[in-house]
Amino acid sequence: MPKLWAGIDAGKHEHHCVVIDDAGKKLLSERVENDEATLLELIATAVDLAAGEQIICATDLNAGGAALLISLLADNGQQLLYIPGRIIHHASATYPGDGKTDAKDAAIIADQARMRRDSQPVRNGDQISVDLQLLTSYRTDVMCGRVRVINRLRAVMLEYFPALERAFDYSKNKAALVMLSQYQTPEALRRIGRNRRQAWLKARGCRNSAAVASKAIDAAQAQHTTLATQAMGAVLVGRLASQLQAIDLTLTELDNQIADLFQHHGDAEIIVSMPGFGPLLGATFLATTGGTMDAFDSADRLATVAGLAPAPLDSGRISGNIHRPRRFNRRLLRTCNLAALSSLKNSPASRTFYDRKRREGKSHKQALLTLARRRINVLWAMLRDHKPYLEPVVTLLNAA
Repeated sequence: MPKLWAGIDAGKHEHHCVVIDDAGKKLLSERVENDEATLLELIATAVDLAAGEQIICATDLNAGGAALLISLLADNGQQLLYIPGRIIHHASATYPGDGKTDAKDAAIIADQARMRRDSQPVRNGDQISVDLQLLTSYRTDVMCGRVRVINRLRAVMLEYFPALERAFDYSKNKAALVMLSQYQTPEALRRIGRNRRQAWLKARGCRNSAAVASKAIDAAQAQHTTLATQAMGAVLVGRLASQLQAIDLTLTELDNQIADLFQHHGDAEIIVSMPGFGPLLGATFLATTGGTMDAFDSADRLATVAGLAPAPLDSGRISGNIHRPRRFNRRLLRTCNLAALSSLKNSPASRTFYDRKRREGKSHKQALLTLARRRINVLWAMLRDHKPYLEPVVTLLNAA
């Protein structure tokens, strides 16, 4: 049994460490900077306190500001547990006092590590998965920024040119963005004309240039009133359209980089063999799981982390109630759901299972979650056995 437990309340610039013995007695309470030399000194002090006995560390962060600490503890052979901040927050209500300090949080982390038996060790993923985690997280941020720019573009256009705002889906139509980067007002569109507009778009490599030119001219013909907001709105729309084109170029480069990195992972071919998983979703799956199934001793455990395993909500005479767990990896859930939704197009087994659940009275969302849960079992077994996906034969009996 360990002799000492060290709880570390991690932060961006500083950490607070509290070391307790097996009786809960505090032996060390120290605030240190998030600096390599200082952290190495702290680790050496804790090891000296243990006097050759085992010491288990625990922290409330497993990434971000705790990255250097986690790496140094691993390099020095120290076991590190991860206790989510939400657990520490609720556990703090059972300790004396209403105050909150970093020292108190660190002491609670150490005490919870001493008492709990369900804390998971921090596992470092392989290099490819670590890189994919950074790339996919950055891509998510870029996509969120793209949505904000599109919403702002539409809002500005509604102020002075609503006919053109509703003419195109600016999240998908590259030709419309190219046009807006140069021509933003009804007068400018009418002046150049339909044929010249089509030739102008075609010369810039835009698809469906004729349809885009026709819609744009029709929108311009529908409005001859010049609003007070047109002058400044046109300037902003031009900037936003150019910004969207730059974002789309960044996304293309990111997608190529992610796909190239993903294909070098040992499990890449196995993951993409399952219908619904492409390079991007496969890369996100690796990023959220650490690139290995070592942390998941069963498919049920993987489903729980993904938020696909319902939790009971029973009380008194009420039993049989279930609900979605409150603690799960939302990126992993989204990845599994999108893969399940995509599999409906090219997997007869997935389509048959989904249709059967709909006939049973489940909503689209419920049927999709059930399908994603079933697919988790298959994917976990595929990675465990290192075997690609084989589409099962759908019989008439199963289809019914």
